[in-house]
Amino acid sequence: MTAASKPELISFDLCPFVQRSVITLLEKNVEFDLTYIDLANKPDWFLAISPLGKVPVLREKGEVLFESAVINEYLDETNPPSLHPADPLKKAKNRAWIEVGGNQLMNSFRMMMSQTEEEYNSHREALIKGFKLVEDQIEGPFFNGETFSLIDAAWAPIFTRLLIVEEALGEDYLPGYPKIRAWAETLVARDSVINSVIDGFRDKFLTYLQNKTYNGDTPAYLAGRLAGSV
Repeated sequence: MTAASKPELISFDLCPFVQRSVITLLEKNVEFDLTYIDLANKPDWFLAISPLGKVPVLREKGEVLFESAVINEYLDETNPPSLHPADPLKKAKNRAWIEVGGNQLMNSFRMMMSQTEEEYNSHREALIKGFKLVEDQIEGPFFNGETFSLIDAAWAPIFTRLLIVEEALGEDYLPGYPKIRAWAETLVARDSVINSVIDGFRDKFLTYLQNKTYNGDTPAYLAGRLAGSV
């Protein structure tokens, strides 16, 4: 594959959604370029190609794709073999649970961005409750059993972040979910997941959380708890 034909992912360096696509590309051994932008100061060229002004964006063959689930489906179809199950019904079920993963990622984000303890506890409860039905779907060690699939790439960014915060705070965001716990630990130990984030990701992610404030200079709830803990 020539340099000119390599797909290019556009993101910021802590984005969980682009991590999904990076994992997919690494699993498929596809060469690609990764371009980071500052979300607080989005360049004009990016706004000109991103209809929603969000990352990730994929550029390939003069075309632009956006939304991580769409990007991953495209990457899977154009770089065989597929990471989806072959059975159409099981494939459809995987796609449905990928959507659940997106919702859980947002529950996790809202929890980590909470300004107050009350808000944190509310989002923490929603996050934990959101895992309840997932527990019985996991065939282990990956979602579908022994084979890594696109759904694993979609869920890995959630666990990458949750397990970091768990360790830093001594929290448990997966209480009573042994299958999910085993799945999470399997995913974060996989080479494609480890290599899908920037060097020093843990420290940069925790620093990002520690720097969150509200009302100008008051630490957000998780920032206050992390102070002195890492």
